[in-house]
Amino acid sequence: MSSHGNWVGAGPAGLVALAVACFCFFALLTGRIDHSAIVIMGVWLIGGFVIQIITALLELKEGNLLGGNVFTFFSAYFMLVTGCEMLVKFWAGHNGIAIDARVSGWAWVAISAAITLWLPAYFAGARSLSLVVASLVPALWIIAFKDLGILGAEWAAVAGYLALLGGILGIYTSAAIILNDKFGRVILPLGAPFIKSGNPPQSVSADS
Repeated sequence: MSSHGNWVGAGPAGLVALAVACFCFFALLTGRIDHSAIVIMGVWLIGGFVIQIITALLELKEGNLLGGNVFTFFSAYFMLVTGCEMLVKFWAGHNGIAIDARVSGWAWVAISAAITLWLPAYFAGARSLSLVVASLVPALWIIAFKDLGILGAEWAAVAGYLALLGGILGIYTSAAIILNDKFGRVILPLGAPFIKSGNPPQSVSADS
């Protein structure tokens, strides 16, 4: 990701922020932490929003249509809104206020549908990054259907392990981008695309 200009992409930082969120969701959804932790988790997610919105702006500045747009709505909904929602739920729970949280399920259906339909575009880029997104797609659908009351609590662990996988792959991909760029050769392979694209990748951080 070296550049001769004044700016470079922040894809690796965005992927680390995603990994932090994924690890937290793994802990929550698999019962390794209890529900009282959501107030702290919410703060971590809001911190991730700061990183991912910067990443999104830099990706868009570099002309990366796919990565820039995905980081834009992930920073807003997966990080900021979810973080704030956790703070609100914690406050409401301690004050005996009932909230119909199924509205979040409807929102996640829209987000899940969008990222599912965009997934083939990732298959034309770096294999490791496409696997990050591919592991998160079913996790997002599970969370959406759980919030809507369609799936039971037993599905939470499935979503948790998928999130963990996505987080691990995100850390690997971020490390590969940084190390390969710094040393000018392949230290950690990103993997060839699953699909050959007629267009050259726009950014190593999101498409190659």
